[in-house]
Amino acid sequence: MAAKRFFNESESNQDDQPGEKRRRPRSFASVIGEVVMVNSIQNIFSGLEPLLRRVVKEEVENGLKRCSNSLTRSPSLRIQALEPSSLRLIFSTKLSLPIFTGSKIADIDNNPLHVLLVDKSCDSMIPIHLPHPIKIEIVVLDGDFHAGQDCGIEIWTSKDDDSKIVKERTNKRPLLAGELVVTLRNGVAPIGDIEFTNNSSWIRSRKFRLGAKVTPGSYQGVRISEAMTEAFVVKDHRGELYKKHHPPALGDEVWRLEKIGKEGTFHKKLHSEGINTVQEFLKLSVVHPQKLRKSLGPGMSEKMWEVTIRHAKTCVLGSKLYLFQRNEHIIILNPI
Repeated sequence: MAAKRFFNESESNQDDQPGEKRRRPRSFASVIGEVVMVNSIQNIFSGLEPLLRRVVKEEVENGLKRCSNSLTRSPSLRIQALEPSSLRLIFSTKLSLPIFTGSKIADIDNNPLHVLLVDKSCDSMIPIHLPHPIKIEIVVLDGDFHAGQDCGIEIWTSKDDDSKIVKERTNKRPLLAGELVVTLRNGVAPIGDIEFTNNSSWIRSRKFRLGAKVTPGSYQGVRISEAMTEAFVVKDHRGELYKKHHPPALGDEVWRLEKIGKEGTFHKKLHSEGINTVQEFLKLSVVHPQKLRKSLGPGMSEKMWEVTIRHAKTCVLGSKLYLFQRNEHIIILNPI
């Protein structure tokens, strides 16, 4: 039995020894392999690191260079992005009202309209000169368009779109006719003959505005804010037959004065007194104002009378003088 146990133990040891021999070389080899692999990867990374740094640096520098070149080629875009615009368009003066269809639109002094380019950051309204001329487009706006105000001047800001531009009605002529695209040079753009072809009674506000905006594609600089006029009514040209003159002329019929309607009560009363022209009205207002006031009757209130007299006194008398002589006495008179 002892021999058998020895044989079994020996056999068991023989069975165990080959297994132990097989496990030890494999475990040692794997450890060596891992060490070699780690060292190899570290060596590779150590060798690649300068190369990767150089490649990344070159790519970053190239990207920055491309951005710099793009900004250099488009300085206006860079300025626009970094600085808010202070340039705006304005109409130089107010419009001559009322406005009738088919009649030339002019300023309050009956001169052609002008659009100016100014710097709103300055107190003065001196035109700003640009290196190159730009195109300005004249459009019609809805009378209820209230974009905002700057220094008391209504402006059309960048937040607004073209939704308030009024177009002609279906199967009608363009609402505004004439020279609608003008050139701005040295900060000034004179507007030629423009006129309305339709009255303003068909839109909800019953009023129009004129707007001025930079024509797309004609200018690439900082943004220029648009201009617009006050709201006004456009009447049919037939109403011009009854239009009051501002200022009235000496030879105008007396009904051209405010508060005196053509063929109305006051007109007929003045006619019965031999007062048919503005000059005759003014003469009597100087020589005998009480008689003139009485001839109009109680139907003309004091407020209406003041309006009529104030309007009549805006008449341009001119340089013509009248000479009255009796014996040695000479009197020089003006037209009234």
